[in-house]
Amino acid sequence: MIYKSGDFFLGLKNGISKEIKIAREINALSKEILKGDSEDDKSVKEQIKILKKEFKKIGDEVLNLLVGAEIANPLKSPVKMQTAKIPEKPETESASGKEGFFEKFFPKFYGDGLSEIEKGTLKRIKKTEKAEEIARKKIKKPSGYVRTANRLFSDYSSELIKKWKFTELHEYLTKANLSFLLKSYVSVTILTTAISFAVSILIFIFFLFFNFGSELPIITLAKGNIWIRILETFWIMLVVPLATILFMYSYPSLEKDSLGRKIDQELPFATINMAAISGSMIDPTKIFSIIITTREYPNLEKEFTKLINNINVLGYDFVTALRNSTFTTSSKKLSELFNGLATTISSGGDLPKFFNERADTMLFEYNLEKEKATKTAETFMDIYISVVIAAPMILMLLLMMMRISGLGLALSASAITLIMVLSVTMVNIGFLVFLNIKQSNM
Repeated sequence: MIYKSGDFFLGLKNGISKEIKIAREINALSKEILKGDSEDDKSVKEQIKILKKEFKKIGDEVLNLLVGAEIANPLKSPVKMQTAKIPEKPETESASGKEGFFEKFFPKFYGDGLSEIEKGTLKRIKKTEKAEEIARKKIKKPSGYVRTANRLFSDYSSELIKKWKFTELHEYLTKANLSFLLKSYVSVTILTTAISFAVSILIFIFFLFFNFGSELPIITLAKGNIWIRILETFWIMLVVPLATILFMYSYPSLEKDSLGRKIDQELPFATINMAAISGSMIDPTKIFSIIITTREYPNLEKEFTKLINNINVLGYDFVTALRNSTFTTSSKKLSELFNGLATTISSGGDLPKFFNERADTMLFEYNLEKEKATKTAETFMDIYISVVIAAPMILMLLLMMMRISGLGLALSASAITLIMVLSVTMVNIGFLVFLNIKQSNM
C-alpha cells in the first residue's frame, strides 16, 4: 500500500494516541483493583481484558502501517551533491564475504564523504573489535610441568584424594581462582616435592665434603669424621621436602587471602558504578555484565564472570547464582554484597538504594584502611632506620673492639666486612619482602 506522507503520519498519530488512552485506562483500573475499593473486581478485570485486546489490535494496525508504508518522495542524501566517486572495495575484501559494520549499513557514507578524523576513528574501532575477538578465542592450556605431573602421578593423586578428601584445599583452590583441578594440584605437589628431595640430596652431599668459611677461600674441603658430618647434615634431606609440602599446601590459602584483599580494594568503586547503573532500572544480571566489559576491575571481573556462568551455563536463576557465589568468593565483603543483593531482589527491595548504601559504607571503610596503612608505613620507616642504619654500626664497633682486645670471637677485618655486608643485604631483602606482603594486605 502506498500512502501520501500526510495520510501516513496522520494514521500513525491517531493509532499511537489511541494506544496511550487505552494504556491510561488500564493503569487506572489496575490501581482500583490494588486499592480494593471496587465492589465488583470481576467486572473490572473483564474490562481490563477487553482493553488489552483492543490495545493489541491497534498495535498490530500501527505495525502494519509502518511495514506497508512507502514514502513517495524520499529525502535526497546530501552526499549526492559531491562529485567525488566512492572507491570500490578491493577484490580480496569482497571475496572474503566479510563486510565491516559501517560498510554494510552506511555504504554511501563510508568513503570520501568522511573526514580523516572519522576514518581514523573507524579504523581504531575495527582494530579493537578484531583484538577482542582474538582474545575471546584464546584458550588457556596447562603448562608442560602440569601435564608431566598429571602423566606421572594422576593415578596416585586420585587414590590420595579418595583417602584424605582434601576438602579444605579444594575450597582454597576455588576461592583463589587458581586454574587447577584438585587432582592436578596434588600431582604438581608430589612432583615438586620429589624434585626438592633430589635437590636436598645434592645439598647434603655438598656439605658432606665441603665447608663454608668467613675467610678466603670461602669454600674449603671438609675435615674430620665422615659419620659425624653425616649426622650434622642429614637434617637437610628431611627439612627441604617437608618445607616444600607445607608451602604447596598453604599456597592456595595465601593466594586466596591476597585475592580477597585485592577484591576489597576494587569493590567500593565498583559498587558506586553498580549503583549508577541500577538507577536506570536495567535487568540486575546486566549490571555485572556491564562491569565486566569495562575491564577496570580485573579481580572482580573473574568473580562476576563466575556469577554470569552460573546463570548462562549452569542454568541457575539469578538469586540462586548469587547464593552460590557467596561460597566461592575469597572476599568476605563481596560475599556479603551478593547475599544482601539476593535478599533485596527476593523481597522486592530498591536496588539503587541498596547499592548506594553499600557504596557509602565500603568507601568509608576503604578510607579508614588507607589512613591506617599510612600510620603503619611511618612506623616501619622508624624501624628501618633503627635496624638497617644504627644496628650495623653498633655491631661493627662491637666486633672491632672484640678483635682488638682479644676477648670473645676474634675475626679478621675482611671477615667483619663480609659479615656486615651480608647482614645489611639480608635485612634489606627481608624488609622488602615484608613491605610487599604488608602492602598486599593494605
